[in-house]
Amino acid sequence: MKERQKLSKTIMVNIGRFFACLGTTLAGILLVLVLSMNVICNGGSSTAREIFVSTILETGALKFLASWYLTSDEISDIVNKNSMEAFSEEVDPNLITVVAGNENAKQNVTTSGGNAQQATTTTYQGIDELLARDVDEDGDGIIIHEIAGRNFYGTMMVIKDPSRVCLESYFNDFKTGAPLDRIVEQYGAVAGINGGLYHQTEAGGRPYGVTVCHGEIQTNKPKEAEGLVLIGMTYDNILIIQDLKNLDEQGVKEIVAEKKIRDACCFQEEFKDENNHFVQLVINGKPRELNGNLGSGYNPRTAIGQRADGAILFLVTDGRGASGHLGASASDLIEIMTEYGAFNAANLDGGSSSTMVYNGEYLMSSVTFRKANTSWNLPIAFVVK
Repeated sequence: MKERQKLSKTIMVNIGRFFACLGTTLAGILLVLVLSMNVICNGGSSTAREIFVSTILETGALKFLASWYLTSDEISDIVNKNSMEAFSEEVDPNLITVVAGNENAKQNVTTSGGNAQQATTTTYQGIDELLARDVDEDGDGIIIHEIAGRNFYGTMMVIKDPSRVCLESYFNDFKTGAPLDRIVEQYGAVAGINGGLYHQTEAGGRPYGVTVCHGEIQTNKPKEAEGLVLIGMTYDNILIIQDLKNLDEQGVKEIVAEKKIRDACCFQEEFKDENNHFVQLVINGKPRELNGNLGSGYNPRTAIGQRADGAILFLVTDGRGASGHLGASASDLIEIMTEYGAFNAANLDGGSSSTMVYNGEYLMSSVTFRKANTSWNLPIAFVVK
């Protein structure tokens, strides 16, 4: 009996020591992080401070850290310095000539896209060069390019036929979310990326703002968040990037009917000290102008674009420490999208949600440690049928 009590006591002592050691280690790590952030914000370079603030304001749960070290005026100054010029023009669908299924249409696609006289030809490489780079080894109409940036790794997926791209709402059908690979499989697709803004929960939450699936408006809350922009596909297979500013529910119905929008979801354009999101990257062949060098902080990103020949571009990058990478900035996305011929392009929901699936495998999985080989439970996704 005494031996058993002695053994039990020894075990409890060792357990206590283990947790004491663990607690001390975690407290030490936390202290180092707090002190490091203080150095970055108050004792480091102005560039490091700007990157930290603009990056942290794009996260879902850690925005408050910026206000720990800086005043609201200081944060606003940084946000304004690293914002981007607004686009006043909308996507012109007449500047896109869909080549897929109609090779004779190729001759109508100029190096600046469609009939685009106002587009800057320097931002579009030319359809012949892009088509030459579209090496479709397995003949499935999807081309994969690996991208290595200074602070990120990414994957670009080129879908030659834009009619294959649509938005599927797992949330609308099952009132919950699911990992991206399950969504792709559920709807008989071969590939997919995460979609727009949503209320993130373990179960998947629900999409914010406006969601259109196969011509049906499934959610219609254009004023649910400030600066919502609708991103998706029309029945003419044109990527649409539509600002919802000043639109009510009836206005949304009218714009969906007028522009023949079949599939779309929302992301947020907002530059404030409590939020920092951007949407438009390239419109009608014109890259967005940056006020600063980056246009944003470094984070995992998901973006969608369309070339002048109609091909759709899916881009996903990593970040937040994954493989030692910080992530991609708005400047990085614009540079990549223009390099791959995007005539129109938009940012989608990023961060821990950024993921890409192809043929049942994750080409890009979540940067969240416990989701390292999968994705968060997503309510919606852009898929390729």
